[in-house]
Amino acid sequence: MAEEETLSSRMVYDGRAVKLRVDTVRMPSGRETMREIVEHSDCVAIIAVDDKDNILLVSQFRKSVEKELLEIPAGGIEPGEDPVDCVRRELREEAGFLPRKVERLGGFYSSPGYCTEYLHLYLATDLVPSPLQAEDSESIRLDRVPLAQISGLIASGSICDAKSIAGLLTFLEYRKSAKSV
Repeated sequence: MAEEETLSSRMVYDGRAVKLRVDTVRMPSGRETMREIVEHSDCVAIIAVDDKDNILLVSQFRKSVEKELLEIPAGGIEPGEDPVDCVRRELREEAGFLPRKVERLGGFYSSPGYCTEYLHLYLATDLVPSPLQAEDSESIRLDRVPLAQISGLIASGSICDAKSIAGLLTFLEYRKSAKSV
């Protein structure tokens, strides 16, 4: 597959959470076109499982879609921060638990058609209460959902954000293969 050659790049917005740049590219056919690219730091997405086989999900209002969404905990990796340390911090901030066991399950791009964000997917278990207050976590509500209900919540659209669906389906497949061994 041929790549697009970047001819020029211009930053048009530099915000707290995202940057927006416009690249002029040459397609393999020779035609020139523009690409709008949202630059976003890498993040972690967390499948947190308690000792009763419940999945810890968070409900929070998302201004971009003007509604409350049920999601897996997630958050941005700070510059220089190890992803596993980010998992521990984010889970404490969003769910009030510190995982004593963290295992990498994989990862994925959130929206590669226009965004650079990559999500590192982790499984967090052996949870102990250890809340950590963050400035933007005051409106987050913790929901414990039995593992058996996850597929139904995805199918019904109750869980409707891409990172949660991708993360939960990856975990369900991981769990299925772990039990067949």
